[in-house]
Amino acid sequence: MSQMPQPKALSRCPSCEEPLESGDRYCGACGYDLSVVPAPPSDTPTLTMNGRVPRPASAAAPVDWPSAPTAGGPEAPASVHLPTDLAGTDSADSHLPAPAPAQGASRGVRLDRASEPDDYPLAAPQPVDPRTAPPAVPAAEPKLCVACRTGRVDDDGYCEHCGHAQPRERDHMEQESGPSAAVSDRGLRHHRNEDAFALSQSVLPDGSPVLVAVVCDGVSSATRPDDASLAAARAANESLLAALPCGTHPQQALHDAIVTASHAVNALATEPETAQEHTPHQNAPACTLVSAVVTASLLVVGWVGDSRAYWVPVDRGAPPARLTEDDSWAAQMVAAGLMSEAQAYADERAHAITGWLGADAYELEPHTAAFKPDRPGVVVVCTDGLWNYAESAEEMAEVVPSDAAHRPLHAARVLLGHALDGGGHDNVTVAVVPFPALPQRAGSA
Repeated sequence: MSQMPQPKALSRCPSCEEPLESGDRYCGACGYDLSVVPAPPSDTPTLTMNGRVPRPASAAAPVDWPSAPTAGGPEAPASVHLPTDLAGTDSADSHLPAPAPAQGASRGVRLDRASEPDDYPLAAPQPVDPRTAPPAVPAAEPKLCVACRTGRVDDDGYCEHCGHAQPRERDHMEQESGPSAAVSDRGLRHHRNEDAFALSQSVLPDGSPVLVAVVCDGVSSATRPDDASLAAARAANESLLAALPCGTHPQQALHDAIVTASHAVNALATEPETAQEHTPHQNAPACTLVSAVVTASLLVVGWVGDSRAYWVPVDRGAPPARLTEDDSWAAQMVAAGLMSEAQAYADERAHAITGWLGADAYELEPHTAAFKPDRPGVVVVCTDGLWNYAESAEEMAEVVPSDAAHRPLHAARVLLGHALDGGGHDNVTVAVVPFPALPQRAGSA
């Protein structure tokens, strides 16, 4: 059963705060009529510091307030600072702005809350000046798997759909430099690409053009072979670009560049990374190197190891030529007359190199040779990953496209495809450099 709420009995007199007995209708101390219950205030009352409720105005004793002193007189009190006159600070000691008083209201603490509008007016958007606006950055498109072409590639380089490992940056590289081009690929059997190349162009002191191609093959049985080939290619290229414009003869500049590359590879042997990756059956970082410097009238090649350079004339009626001799066990057997070339390269020891760049090389013997071809052609600079499938000069000339001098990148890709079609057992790197070096035509890449 529902009941009506009953008024709560008073325990103290509202007037004098004297204790009351249950059922008292009048206060025994001051005679206050306890049946008269004051109406509740229309707003939230302000409590005094001691927690007592102020007396009603009808019962409050009159107060004899002193008259206010004259403004500016000797008894006038000092000016009062209201809370809004003082700047405050937050917990981080940052200054808080003082709130501005409402128009028509006295300064001080507001006990009521200002009415809030239902809708807030929004400022109209300001037009953007296209001259000063920052350029919009397009969102990066998700990288798709090269195998399934549907799954996204995670941060570790694997497809989230099929799990296929994605090619790394050095797994396949292509570059064009003026009329020259180069391609490098991991091949079909190796887990990484240990080859490297550098391709550049410059001018001689007389203003004639010069083309530079450097190809290096890391020795797989050594520590950090990929770092060795990259360091050698970069060092040799930088050395040539510094020497050739100063008037150094190309053959001497190439010899010095190979020595500089050797120093760069030797320096890897003392780096902490080499000690971390070194195992008892591995040697210091090592690689082979072959380079070609082509001018308007001179062709110079230099090498250490078994990477090669071939000459293929544009006129296929003229004979091609191999411009380098391998630093290998097979080449030594042939040079000594102990085996024929076919017998030597059929032996399992054929590709054991006898010269390389590295801290544990027996003796550095850079080889250089200069030629003056009497007709235009191309120089093919490559690692054994290519010439294993086109060993003789005639075999190489058969697979080089006839328009290689005008489309070097296409020719390099064709030669890479030939090696991959043959099995791709090794890393493949090839540079195609036309001879003679002609000034770059306007508008060419």
